[in-house]
Amino acid sequence: MSALMSSATVTAVGLTCKAALNLGFCSVTVNGLPTLVAALEHSSRNNGKGVVTVSNHISTLDDPVTWGVLPARYYLHSRMTRWTLGASDILFTNPVFSTFFRLGQTIETFRDKGVHQPAVDLAIAKLNQGDWLHLYGEGQVNPPDTYQRDQNGVAKLPRFKWGVGRIIMETAKPPVIIPMWLTGFDTLMPEGRPFPYKYIPRPGAQLSVTFGEPIPASTIEEALKILGPGKASSSAPHHLRKPEGWIENELADERHSSVLQKDEILRVRAEVTAILQRAVEALGRSVCGDSLWVKSKSAERTD
Repeated sequence: MSALMSSATVTAVGLTCKAALNLGFCSVTVNGLPTLVAALEHSSRNNGKGVVTVSNHISTLDDPVTWGVLPARYYLHSRMTRWTLGASDILFTNPVFSTFFRLGQTIETFRDKGVHQPAVDLAIAKLNQGDWLHLYGEGQVNPPDTYQRDQNGVAKLPRFKWGVGRIIMETAKPPVIIPMWLTGFDTLMPEGRPFPYKYIPRPGAQLSVTFGEPIPASTIEEALKILGPGKASSSAPHHLRKPEGWIENELADERHSSVLQKDEILRVRAEVTAILQRAVEALGRSVCGDSLWVKSKSAERTD
């Protein structure tokens, strides 16, 4: 019954978002969608190779409205729709919301529980089953007009949370990682509006969703070289040895390591996270330039 309810929720939300994008409530430009379609339809998913999409997070409606760009047939299959992490204090605030978001393939995440919480464990398990996981690396909404900028106006995304790195490091197989960039959603549901406008989407927003090329697994593997020769040598206990293939839980989890190895693993996690952030940011620059922002006239409205 739960699986049936989840499927019905995913289908209803997906079709609603697609209708909103297609019936003139707002406009959307989509680039690179075949990249995601190819990853989702690849046979390697049946062998435990998951798919990760990771994007900037500029509005509370980034999810689920973004997924209105998917082929309609995907909404009929939970396997073809994303899992994502959602903050407990925002999405799971009462029994009705909690049930809705769980049925909608959202994993309850606690901001103060760190990278070793059940939500992150479940995200890794989903990827090991070949599922699709979408991540907002910043961990919260950051409208583009709030990005830090240097004296030349060059913007930078807020630092991605290290849980992103742990998820990528601890999958049994390297997942397909696709960076994404969103624009215009900050004008669809702007932050900081007074009641009741804060709950009402603005019509007429001009949105764009861009999918970049997958990050090669070799790029992630380069980060593992930070461990250096001898840091996890063959003379070490088995659970501390450097694995032959993709990084394994025993090595990635600093709870089972010495102080020195904890430091090395934290460095790797930070670098893996930074690689994803740089990929998303580079895609954003290709879409918006160094400001990482396409300012819309509707952004100047007060309602």
